[in-house]
Amino acid sequence: MPIEYGDFVRLEFTGKVKETGEVFDTTSEEVAIEAGLFVEQKQYGPIPIIVGGDHLLKAIDDAVVGLDEGDSKIIDVTPENGFGQRDAKLIQLVPMKEFKKQGMNPYPGMEVTAEGHTGRILTINGGRVKVDFNHHLAGKNLEYSVVVSKIIEDEEEKIKGMIQLHYAYPNLDINKTEIRIDGKKVSIKLDDITKYDQKSYMDITFARFRISKDIWENLDYEKVEFIDEFEKKEPEAETKEQTEEITIEGTPTEEITTEGTPTEEITAEEEPKTTTETPLESEE
Repeated sequence: MPIEYGDFVRLEFTGKVKETGEVFDTTSEEVAIEAGLFVEQKQYGPIPIIVGGDHLLKAIDDAVVGLDEGDSKIIDVTPENGFGQRDAKLIQLVPMKEFKKQGMNPYPGMEVTAEGHTGRILTINGGRVKVDFNHHLAGKNLEYSVVVSKIIEDEEEKIKGMIQLHYAYPNLDINKTEIRIDGKKVSIKLDDITKYDQKSYMDITFARFRISKDIWENLDYEKVEFIDEFEKKEPEAETKEQTEEITIEGTPTEEITTEGTPTEEITAEEEPKTTTETPLESEE
């Protein structure tokens, strides 16, 4: 069935600068390695998106509509439909003293953030630093090669897809994430490993908000809750043994002796029965 706006799909894609063939983004680990873009902490493979959900460029969303599972397409994206034309007003001179106040030593190519905008240092001349706040792909014609890996139909898989998209934690095992649906409410208990995420509280809250927003706007639910549970971990029971000796037929006889219990001999003909106590584990 052809893709429509609002559908949940998994896409593979590679983006290139059309004039040079330079790869700037990809979901393929192999392509990332070849292009020198590989990041060890990043998860590669088809990404889950909502078509028309502003997860990718609008030009890509529009081009995907009408495709079917397994289809591929080459999409040309002009600057107007991509990251805009370059704007000379976004190239600014910043006094060196502003960097020194922050304890920074600027250098050409360094990325900086000012008032929520990310820029790249172009040159340093005396006491002034030239910073370009244009997007690094502004003014460039782009080419995306896209493959529709899957059209997601299952409701729970759609929710898990949004978790994978917005909660980009490299060690997250989505199969250990629990989803409970009760009427108009969705309860999410993330994989326990996320309890050790080093992201800031603000970043985690924002990721959860984006997951919730996509669920509200694209699925028939009104409330999303995230469950964080911490259980007391019981210490492993300690056993106090005075002497331990083992007897095996054909070897020197040894005895297992525990204070207050009778002596017991164990031979190879009679296998000992072992009892293992497993402590409770906390659940993150």
